[in-house]
Amino acid sequence: MKAKKVFYCTECGNETVRWAGQCPACGAWNTIVEQPDKPKAASRRTDERSTGIRTRRARPISELSEDEEVRFPTGMGELDRVLGGGAVKGALVLIGGAPGIGKSTLMLQICGKLCQFSKVLYVSGEESERQIKLRAKRLNVVHENLYVVSETALGDILECVDEEKPDVLIVDSIQTMYKETLDSTAGSVSQVRECALSLMRVAKEQGVTVFVIGHVNKEGGLAGPRVLEHMVDCVLYFEGDKHTSYRILRAAKNRFGATNEIGVFEMRDAGLSEIRDPSEILLTGRPLDVPGTCVTCIMEGARPVLAEIQALVSNCPGGSPRRTSNGFDYNRASMLLAVLEKRGGLRVSAFDAYLNIVGGLWVEEPAADLAAVLALASSYLDRAAPGDLAAVGEVGLTGELRSVDRLEQRVAEIHRLGFRQCVIPSRRAERLRDFPGLRLLPAKNIGEAIRAALGQRE
Repeated sequence: MKAKKVFYCTECGNETVRWAGQCPACGAWNTIVEQPDKPKAASRRTDERSTGIRTRRARPISELSEDEEVRFPTGMGELDRVLGGGAVKGALVLIGGAPGIGKSTLMLQICGKLCQFSKVLYVSGEESERQIKLRAKRLNVVHENLYVVSETALGDILECVDEEKPDVLIVDSIQTMYKETLDSTAGSVSQVRECALSLMRVAKEQGVTVFVIGHVNKEGGLAGPRVLEHMVDCVLYFEGDKHTSYRILRAAKNRFGATNEIGVFEMRDAGLSEIRDPSEILLTGRPLDVPGTCVTCIMEGARPVLAEIQALVSNCPGGSPRRTSNGFDYNRASMLLAVLEKRGGLRVSAFDAYLNIVGGLWVEEPAADLAAVLALASSYLDRAAPGDLAAVGEVGLTGELRSVDRLEQRVAEIHRLGFRQCVIPSRRAERLRDFPGLRLLPAKNIGEAIRAALGQRE
């Protein structure tokens, strides 16, 4: 029987039974190609039938082992925080980010700590061994337990793993690796999928912790098939503005911990430096007594982080006002502008409005609504809020202020950094403990919040 042809999209990996000019899954044009035929191999099921021996049997869940995963520190506390307390033995971790953001630097830096108690194999398909040595010397990472090889053929890499038997394997990057049995080029959907599958077998069968570096495409997602993210245990994204030195590490998937933690780093000449107190760094250089700015406290996992929200409301030269947000959801910013006009009495619909989160942060939680409203109102009224004032609260469509979770922890962080006033929803004001030197300004709606923040100066 003649085998049916299979076509797949080189952009997203979607498979179809016929060729098309446009991929029905991702909408990309001229990306559908025919998948080459693979030699049919005997399945494990066929081998088991011929020998009469079954290698795998189902067992009751009550008989399964309850041993917890073995964790070990990577040497960088911010990375351990994002991983959920450290790296896990036998885990496959994918680290994505734009070119030049610092992924290779981060991986090479943790080798200095890992080599003190384990054997590390660093495989690079983008740099020569001499280049790696020069970079390691600059980062002061030179240890006899660090083995380096510059190779792109997956078969040779697996042979090197069998010979050296490392505890930690670092692959830089998955887009440069290729499997010799496939006809497609390195970086294609089939190559990335098969190489990741082979590395996953190494991690699970041999107990090797594998870190895989991956590049991102122009849309910001990991290049290659979407199934790559489903195969690995952890997916970390290394983000940052190329014009600033700060980098943020986020977890998009983590089978061994939470996905809402972040790690903050600063890129310096000697490599990445951990930022233990991101709130203080993000507020450095904040202008005081200037209209259009307000500070709020957001939660990144278990860590409270103070963020500065800036707003600019200016005259509209044309007939259609412009709305722009950076680091803040555009639809939510439009909603807050509508609430500010309808419930706050400020005619912002006839003006251009711009909203920006300083420091490259992306604010998603509604606890920053009140600070955004106060920043917009401050710019519209051209009246500066006190420099020692912060605001936390969610804004509803009727203009009411709703409480947010972990409000006391947020207020404690605001108090720690020296703020003397804080606007909060009145519903939870009586339940909070007293903070010496911090004056709480409860408000029921955005009108009261604007009058409390902008109607008085001390």
